[in-house]
Amino acid sequence: MKTEKRIPLSKAFSLHYRAFQILQKNCPGLLPSIFFHSAVGAVLPYVGIYFSAQLLNELAGERRAQSLWMWALLAAASTMILTLFKAVFSRWKNQKMGTFQQDTGRIYVDKLLRMDFCVLDDSHTHDLHSQIKQNDNWMGWGLYRATMIFEELVEAIIGILSAVSLTVGLFLLPVPGTSSLSFLNHPLFPVAALVVLLLFSFLSSICATKSDSYWISTAEEQKFLNRLYSFFGYTVHGRDRALDMRLYDQQEICSEILMTQGQEMFGRGSKIVRYALGPMGLLMASASAISAVFIGLSYLFVCLKAWAGAFGVGSVTQYVGAITALSSNITFLMRVLGELYNNAKPMETVFAFLDLPDRMYQGTLTTEKRSDRQYEVEFRDVSFRYPGTHEYALRHVTMKFRIGERLAIVGRNGSGKTTFIKLLCRLYDPDEGEILLNGIDIRKYNYQDYLRVFSVVFQDFQLLPFPLGENVAASYTVDRERAEHCLRVAGFGDRLDSMPDGLDTFLTRDFSEKGVTVSGGEAQKIALARALYRDAPFIILDEPTAALDPVAEYEVYTHFNDLVGDKTAVYISHRLSSCRFCDAIAVFDHGQIVQQGTHESLLQDKNGVYAALWEAQAQYYREHQEVLEDSPQE
Repeated sequence: MKTEKRIPLSKAFSLHYRAFQILQKNCPGLLPSIFFHSAVGAVLPYVGIYFSAQLLNELAGERRAQSLWMWALLAAASTMILTLFKAVFSRWKNQKMGTFQQDTGRIYVDKLLRMDFCVLDDSHTHDLHSQIKQNDNWMGWGLYRATMIFEELVEAIIGILSAVSLTVGLFLLPVPGTSSLSFLNHPLFPVAALVVLLLFSFLSSICATKSDSYWISTAEEQKFLNRLYSFFGYTVHGRDRALDMRLYDQQEICSEILMTQGQEMFGRGSKIVRYALGPMGLLMASASAISAVFIGLSYLFVCLKAWAGAFGVGSVTQYVGAITALSSNITFLMRVLGELYNNAKPMETVFAFLDLPDRMYQGTLTTEKRSDRQYEVEFRDVSFRYPGTHEYALRHVTMKFRIGERLAIVGRNGSGKTTFIKLLCRLYDPDEGEILLNGIDIRKYNYQDYLRVFSVVFQDFQLLPFPLGENVAASYTVDRERAEHCLRVAGFGDRLDSMPDGLDTFLTRDFSEKGVTVSGGEAQKIALARALYRDAPFIILDEPTAALDPVAEYEVYTHFNDLVGDKTAVYISHRLSSCRFCDAIAVFDHGQIVQQGTHESLLQDKNGVYAALWEAQAQYYREHQEVLEDSPQE
């Protein structure tokens, strides 16, 4: 088994203490409900043991009817009251546990939504989040296991205290001096009994905890298997994959992968099976055997004292039950501490994710509210590398946006176009140089204020399965007249008129049977309408017509000035023919701006990148047209 760096027990306690604090804050009432339910449940068996012993003592002794009735009524009343309380607390606990996944899921979602985009975009962040989910899927390690540990700690501690209160008499009641077993009265005997009790309990728990640790040692393999089952068992059958699955009969491949990997990880000869048949099974058997030996010794000790006349036959039931329960609870407590220790590593992962620091400076200046939209943005010698890479995505970029200008950004894949937009929107900060808004470094502005300067349509935009109007407004509150206007300007008017509930029509049927599914081109028009609805002074379009048919694309370009109005527009495209309507074109190559100008001026530079890209696309269309003309007509 792979040896990992050991976590100090003190750190394991501090990790779980912090986990309990987080649970108390985000799942209010959960821990109190668990505490009271566990406490009552732990006390209840000992009430039965105590009153049963009193009844047996009375039956074996004077058999007084009054005393028998008293003990019977007390036993019934106590059991009834405690059972009632347990039922009430059980209902409370179950209600809180019913929302546990939602409450704890919100902890991670809130963190993801609050963190800087550059941190969110880091693969390390996604690895941590994936590990948390896989640990939770694999036997609930993490926050869910922390709640179980809290419940078990309460049960064990209350159980120990209850058992001790019923066991004291076993050691305090003396054997009559005339008995041959009077040596049991020696003061060292209770000490020896306590040492034996702790020793057997400790050995049993050590064996059980060591056995459980083998599950942790296989966590990486099981996490990978969980990913496979999650993807091939659920994700792969989604609507967006249904066509390929059926056309290429991919379900057989998926089943084969699941069967093969399942056999490797859980079949005969797998690591976990070898552990189960070997050390895990041996350790669990040893734990059970040690507990059985101790129970036998407990029976022997209690029966010897009763035989010698230290107490009556009824007390035998009490002491045997109590000392056995005491041993079991001590063993249980040791196992819980071992479980707490085993859960420390998953909890480290949880807090490594929750403690991810934001990297970007948060300014305090508010952006100037200008009705004339006179916002000027300037890049000054900006260079940028993505975290963990050595190559520059942008290098020495200097340019200024002219207010109200239509700027097209073109270049080959990987030339830095999207990186340029991410820096402009301050999703990342530059490594060198600075970006200015109206002459002030954008890092000094309040981040949310600065973002409101931009409306962006990225290539990988997302629509939610909510009503159309809420998708356009990106809010529950919708200005219906404005939303409809933006949809019609974006070319979605005819489709809007055909929708059964207009702006209240749900996109997809996830939450409504009357929902509709829009095409890729229609979704792109909705995203464009959303950008227009925001009415920001800068509008940024990243391949806004990629999913549109030629007619719809032509309509968008024809009405582009109407779409944008007096806004400053930045337009990214691979289709150079669509750049001719722009006032200026910036050509990116290997992270640098290598050319700037109008479409006509850039074509004059026959050796330039723009002319080469234009000729490559024009040649494709010419060749395509020649093929169509030469093909036989039917």
